[in-house]
Amino acid sequence: MKILVPVKRVVDYNVKVRVKADHSDVDLTNVKMDINPFCDIAVEEAVRLKEQGVATEVVVVSIGEAKAEEQIRRSMAIGADRGILITTEQAASSLTVAKLLKAVVEQEQPGLVILGKQSIDTDNNQTGQMLAALTGMAQGTCASKVTVEGDSVQVVREIDGGLQTVGLKLPAIVTTDLRLNEPRYVKLPDIMKAKRKPLDKKTPADFSVEVKNTVSTLKVEPPAQREAGIKVGSVAELIDKLKNEAKVLS
Repeated sequence: MKILVPVKRVVDYNVKVRVKADHSDVDLTNVKMDINPFCDIAVEEAVRLKEQGVATEVVVVSIGEAKAEEQIRRSMAIGADRGILITTEQAASSLTVAKLLKAVVEQEQPGLVILGKQSIDTDNNQTGQMLAALTGMAQGTCASKVTVEGDSVQVVREIDGGLQTVGLKLPAIVTTDLRLNEPRYVKLPDIMKAKRKPLDKKTPADFSVEVKNTVSTLKVEPPAQREAGIKVGSVAELIDKLKNEAKVLS
């Protein structure tokens, strides 16, 4: 079985981003970029399934600027076999990304598509669902456990009421949650080997898909500054402040 794993290039989650002076976007000048954490989990899960003998090949695909090759190579260092880079300098909406992924799915014919449930830059959590709608494939979202058995896959999902287990017929789409696994540390020898693995470079035109963004960003603002906390000397003082200052008690 072949597994397809879409990955995205985003700002490193350890970086504290700055908003541009005109509030049009986030300032990415000299900012460290990395693979989206949820995508990293998806790659790790696909590689583990390959190591278990469930999958025979893991293909990683990324859509974005040419620099996204770094994230594909990193995925190859984890254990992916080859990569596909669809380059576009224009920002693509979730729907456009889903349409491009649908074209890749039709070309590659994977038995399973594993992708992060969301990216940490836009937090849309919708590409996987859109891809499932476009392809007609079964979907299991927010997976905390994935088990492939024969021609089906069981996905344990974390929901408000606890855990929900769904059974999907392959081919299927699974989106990953944080507790699915812990990605491995990438070693230098594996990074060097990844440089020799095949990487196909494509454009949206190769798949007859027009890149467009139907959502426009009106304004970006940093989070409001939180006021410093205070210490109180007694329970009575605490209750007084909650009543008269915070006004959360009546």
